[in-house]
Amino acid sequence: MIPERLHLPGQGDTDAAKRGHHKVYVGMAAGVGKTTRALNDLRDHQEAGEDVLIGLLETHGRAGTTLAAAGLPLWPRQMTERGGVQLGELDVAGLLERRPHLVLIDELAHTNIPGSASVLAGREKRWQDIEVLLAAGLDVISTVNVQHLESLNDTVTRLTGVRVRERLPDHVLEEADELVLVDVTPTDLRARLQAGKIYSPDKVDQSLSNFFTSENLTALRELAMRQIANVVEEEAPSGLPGVKERVMVAIAAEEMAARLIRRGGRLAERMGGDLLVVSVRPARVTSGAARFLDTYRALTAALGGTFTMLEGQGGGGVARALVKYAQEQHVTQIVVGESSRSRLEEFLRGNIIAILLRETRNVDVYVISRD
Repeated sequence: MIPERLHLPGQGDTDAAKRGHHKVYVGMAAGVGKTTRALNDLRDHQEAGEDVLIGLLETHGRAGTTLAAAGLPLWPRQMTERGGVQLGELDVAGLLERRPHLVLIDELAHTNIPGSASVLAGREKRWQDIEVLLAAGLDVISTVNVQHLESLNDTVTRLTGVRVRERLPDHVLEEADELVLVDVTPTDLRARLQAGKIYSPDKVDQSLSNFFTSENLTALRELAMRQIANVVEEEAPSGLPGVKERVMVAIAAEEMAARLIRRGGRLAERMGGDLLVVSVRPARVTSGAARFLDTYRALTAALGGTFTMLEGQGGGGVARALVKYAQEQHVTQIVVGESSRSRLEEFLRGNIIAILLRETRNVDVYVISRD
């Protein structure tokens, strides 16, 4: 399980003594309680005697959020006229002049109103406003949902069928000083929605059958957990065991192997991990097999990985050799192709995939179809 509160290593006060501290509450979707948690955090600092402000709060009419904000000092918005309507945005200049010790600014991925002071200053997004405050030494608490991250936009669209328009560069989370994952189960979140705690009653049924399905929320929850874990692993100092992802691709000297290597390479790149391509040496290497292996050795090198030939003709065969290597190299992910063995061969020599699944622990195994 991922820890709820995560201090990112390697971001101490020495290198950026004058820069503000940025703490981000991250959730899988609207309604998980990010803003309420952030407000409770702000209140704790207030009760400790610190000068705090709500710089900008989006309640969306939620009674629980309004109640959580009660009594906390609220800084007025900077108003901009748009289409004959007065709309409010974050007052960056006012906060820089006021200089509270800690300020809460909701919805990190928000797009600023055209014509507002921020946009006129070249800052189209709220995270850019926050960057100005951090650079000036103010501490900031903010909130965001995982579906707003730029790198996950295509994935979220594919999973949910919804294209998120307001997006946030991944480096904003990577550069944060502290991340807090606000997590609830999909069942609990759907119950909150049904109880009218997230949207107005006229939007509940549509939300439950579209974005807030159990399948979508489960996928988004997994994305949120993995994203925060990946940020922490990328920032962790080198040399710590079990921190960096290590992707092992098990191949044979056949055409499918190129696809497996590329798939493993993308996985390793996405996770910021190591690519380890391995093949178990057969009893007899034909000239065709040798050419395949030379090609895959070169492909692995081109992808920044390492290629290793294992000895496995004895002492348990191919599967045991792969398991042993995975354990010795602290592998965290395994990519393997669908077996080409006949049922008789699997009976006589064993099912490699079944053995990998049975004898590895804390390792994700990806079985790629031969199609």
